[in-house]
Amino acid sequence: MKTKIFAAALALTLMPSVAAAMGCHGGAHQQAASCQAGSSWDADKGACVANPTG
Repeated sequence: MKTKIFAAALALTLMPSVAAAMGCHGGAHQQAASCQAGSSWDADKGACVANPTG
């Protein structure tokens, strides 16, 4: 019984460390960009571009 409790406590202790070590290196997570007024995000260029007028 003590072994199971120890194993559970160890797993719960290590989980935050493992989660932090994984980080966001997979590329599956993208952060929304904030562009200035009069411009919008161009996903192909990966940058803000001026909105066409007219």
